[in-house]
Amino acid sequence: MIAVIKGDIISSRKITDQEKWLLPLKELLSSWGTSPLDWELVWGDFFQLQISNPEEALQKAFEIKALIKKIEPIDEYKKKSTIDVRMSIGLGDKSYSGTRISESNGSAFIHAGEKFDLLKKENVTIGIKSPWTDFDKEINLYLKLAGKFMDNWSVLAAELVEIVLKSPNATQEEIGNALGIKQSAVSGRWNRANIDELLEVERVYREKINILMK
Repeated sequence: MIAVIKGDIISSRKITDQEKWLLPLKELLSSWGTSPLDWELVWGDFFQLQISNPEEALQKAFEIKALIKKIEPIDEYKKKSTIDVRMSIGLGDKSYSGTRISESNGSAFIHAGEKFDLLKKENVTIGIKSPWTDFDKEINLYLKLAGKFMDNWSVLAAELVEIVLKSPNATQEEIGNALGIKQSAVSGRWNRANIDELLEVERVYREKINILMK
């Protein structure tokens, strides 16, 4: 079993300087695999990522979310505009391996595509589809609720989330040193970003998927 993330950058074409989000996203995806075999970015703002360990899929999706939300672009009118990312996670098998991820196939790819097509209709920016209906129902409820605060992360909140996800054992004091702020400021941002709730959703997902895969 593998996981596949399909995503696109919301409102990316309103941004004159595409490299603000494009280069950091490519760098992050490159840290997880090689292109175009493991990931690919096409049509300017659509990407696809294959993950060999499905239990890591949600954390990686959250890292992508934080990366995009921390970018503060300027549009052609010199006004601040926010961008976001829409992602589906598909869990399943890989029945065919192409030379590019866009040529590969299997239920993981089908599930990711089917869920991605429903995201706009469901008015959510992240969702999951797997072989387990009850699992999907529960996790998608958590993701819908988490989306209420994730979609509203400020640049500062997203910066903090990114650090926490990449360095889960770091103390708030260590995080403060990395950001150049006091521990009390880290605590305030932590609460505003709902990091405890985010980590709990990721933990529940990881625990349940490991049980199901056994």
